[in-house]
Amino acid sequence: MTTIPRPTPSTLPRSPLWLRIGFWICVIIAVAVVLRRLLALASPSHSGPPQMAGLDDAFASHAALTLAHIIPALLFVLLAPFAAFTRFSHLKWPERILFPLGAVVGATAYAMSAYSIGGWTERSAVFFFDSLFLYSLARSFRHRQRGESAPQRRWLLRAIAILLGIATTRPVMGVFFATSAATHLVPSQFFGIAFWIGFSVNVLAFELWLRSVERRSQHQNTDTVPASCALP
Repeated sequence: MTTIPRPTPSTLPRSPLWLRIGFWICVIIAVAVVLRRLLALASPSHSGPPQMAGLDDAFASHAALTLAHIIPALLFVLLAPFAAFTRFSHLKWPERILFPLGAVVGATAYAMSAYSIGGWTERSAVFFFDSLFLYSLARSFRHRQRGESAPQRRWLLRAIAILLGIATTRPVMGVFFATSAATHLVPSQFFGIAFWIGFSVNVLAFELWLRSVERRSQHQNTDTVPASCALP
């Protein structure tokens, strides 16, 4: 039987446009959210809508923990493109930094859940998706230690997709804020729902694409090692 070599990053299937656009939108939103939070902590202002002022006060009540969470998260998001896109595959240092950064983000997310605005609905989303994030990161690190590049990349991209789910929650929250006059829902009621929706969208979108890539690879040639995923 002819042995077909494992695909290299240059031969990996090109990711669809919607996935690349979604990735960059999430990165931009995540960076904007962190910068806005840093500004609010540095210069508190109560001139905005009461609901937003209340949220700022809630985060300011545990400012040190908030900073310990969002600053590593910002660095993780800024480095994520260097690990996700194959054009940067020759750079090894971003991946090495992502693992400790991800561990800090995951650990502080658990701690932040003690102050969850959306109560147990939000807290349950944090516990579930944060655990999934840390599990994916640990699997990626384990494969990296073994020199198994294909599964290492798959699990790292899973972790990145999960973490960027926090960006997807923001448009969902925006819808809730915009319709609050009609629904009479307050942040404590819809934050948890927004978390579940936002993170679920990212996880499901990435997994559906990943599995479609693997199915196409297996259909084309059953002797071929299933293609890894990459964002070219």
